[in-house]
Amino acid sequence: MSQTATPPSAPARILPTIVFSQFAGTSLWFAGNAVLPELQASLQLQEGALPLLTSAVQFGFILGTLCFAFFSLADRMSPRLLFLICALLGAIANALVLFSATSVGGVLLLRAVTGFLLAGIYPVGMKIAASWYSGRLGKAIGYLVGALVLGTAFPHLLRGLGTNLPWQTMLLAVSALAALGGVLMYLLVPDGPYHSKGTRFDMGNMLKVFREKEFRAAAFGYFGHMWELYTLWAFVPFILAYGLPQLSPDQLSIYSFSVIAAGAIGCIGGGYLSQRWGSSWVAFVQLLLSGVCCILSVWVLQEPALLLPFLLFWGIVVVGDSPQLSALTAKTAPPQLVGTALTVVTSIGFAITIGSIQVTGYLLTVIPPHLSFVLLAVGPLVGLLSLRPLLRKQKRQPAVTQTAA
Repeated sequence: MSQTATPPSAPARILPTIVFSQFAGTSLWFAGNAVLPELQASLQLQEGALPLLTSAVQFGFILGTLCFAFFSLADRMSPRLLFLICALLGAIANALVLFSATSVGGVLLLRAVTGFLLAGIYPVGMKIAASWYSGRLGKAIGYLVGALVLGTAFPHLLRGLGTNLPWQTMLLAVSALAALGGVLMYLLVPDGPYHSKGTRFDMGNMLKVFREKEFRAAAFGYFGHMWELYTLWAFVPFILAYGLPQLSPDQLSIYSFSVIAAGAIGCIGGGYLSQRWGSSWVAFVQLLLSGVCCILSVWVLQEPALLLPFLLFWGIVVVGDSPQLSALTAKTAPPQLVGTALTVVTSIGFAITIGSIQVTGYLLTVIPPHLSFVLLAVGPLVGLLSLRPLLRKQKRQPAVTQTAA
């Protein structure tokens, strides 16, 4: 069977279910951020608690993705079953924070465990999409990453609206949502027709995927993109407070939500554009535009009238390339190791974000803020150079508009 189109028999419920389940599962990621003031009061934490909680999840996610990739779990068992197990266990770990709110170590451990289990949700969700959508993979993953973006921005919205819900209720609601997403994925999304089964455990699987030249091009494009993405997201509130000091805390949260959530437009819109231009070109153009934003930040961060529209545009293009880079990773990986490939690339990418965030945080202590973010342009530059082989291939074999349904 040709793998250039979605199977005619694919039920209409498949993509909406995957998207909702991905949003529900990844809402666990920033659940701790949404209740940070209450945790700070309970644990008597200082203002630096946010990086601490976020880093715990990030480190857990990195360890989880390395473990899942090492054992090739997403390729050796049903990915929807793996998604269900991780969603349920992640929901439990998140809810258990209620009983550890008097222990810093307990909360950090549970957040790290949640991050570990997210390794069976985010990249596995992309693996499930890849098993159903081949020709339209860029569009499908565009929706998936768009859901992740909205989940990332969601805590800022909760704070901005000044919700009066008890923090315990908010945590339990997020856990219930994640569990529901896992159940729906398992019940409504069977293994897709492009799901390769029976991969054997091989300690070299993680390295084997990098033998393919085109896969390396897609992977290093993704690595460059990740150098910029999470650092921008992490410092959006800081940038807004620096450039627009008159904002109230509620306004700052709403604006932060808007800038990060705008990325869903880039993800979904880029997915549709990939139908005509191909994933390589869409990723290249958005990487180029976000790199230009890094450079222009030196000037725009000192112009209050331009700052918000500039950040909204930057928010769109900084993540709009992510689905297409993931789609390229899936398409160029060995078919029997797609899950492993997506997982190990995601793991390395998130490890890179920690280095970028630390470097930027240090720069903010030694140089003016408006000069600190230009270094993020290194990431898009590396990504653009890495994507050249895929662009050349697409020029030699122009992509046919991928409109098959």
